[in-house]
Amino acid sequence: MSPIIRFKDVCKYYRAGNSQVTALSNVSLEIQQGDFVSVMGPSGGGKTTFLNCLGGLDSPDSGEIYLKDRLMNRMNDGELTELRRREIGFIFQFFNLMPTLTVRENVELPLLLNHSAKVKSKQVHTLLDYVGLLHRARSFPAELSGGEMQRVAIARALVHRPSILLADEPTGNLDSENGIKILELMKKASVDFDTTVVMATHNAQIANYGNCHYEIRDGQATSAG
Repeated sequence: MSPIIRFKDVCKYYRAGNSQVTALSNVSLEIQQGDFVSVMGPSGGGKTTFLNCLGGLDSPDSGEIYLKDRLMNRMNDGELTELRRREIGFIFQFFNLMPTLTVRENVELPLLLNHSAKVKSKQVHTLLDYVGLLHRARSFPAELSGGEMQRVAIARALVHRPSILLADEPTGNLDSENGIKILELMKKASVDFDTTVVMATHNAQIANYGNCHYEIRDGQATSAG
């Protein structure tokens, strides 16, 4: 079986004043469908750049990135946008919910962008029940706790049944108890939805929730078991 994700000699550089910063240096790795991958490393080590390149939010300066054997870094902006809408769900540290939309409307948003809200509206109901927030469907983000907001974000990320969930420090803005609940929910969703999860974290304890581990340090990626 072909891996769902392949990085081949991927490099990414940034300018910082007169200096060039290497964010990714010849990163080569493969991720299989259904894996829960933890990407560890210190702040500034390249984890977020790795996720951004994988999510089509940034482009490598050299090398190749494949998603389901499709070469992402040869896609134009329109093709990448369509790929994100159909194949990739995003979970962020600071939730990124729309404050003027209700919980239900936040979860529906990806379907509206895909012009499929009427067809899949029942799916929103099912997902809110799945994350334990059906009773909060008409609430606004400001009325929720941090843990509840992150559960809404997970439902939103899953609503279009993506192949991949990308999570950048998903527990970084939560207390320990709610952080564990979010990790357990993500792990359960990975199995229930047959979704590949790629999670960036600097915390080794959190990384243990993954079944596959990489470390990115100074732009270099190595397998950590």
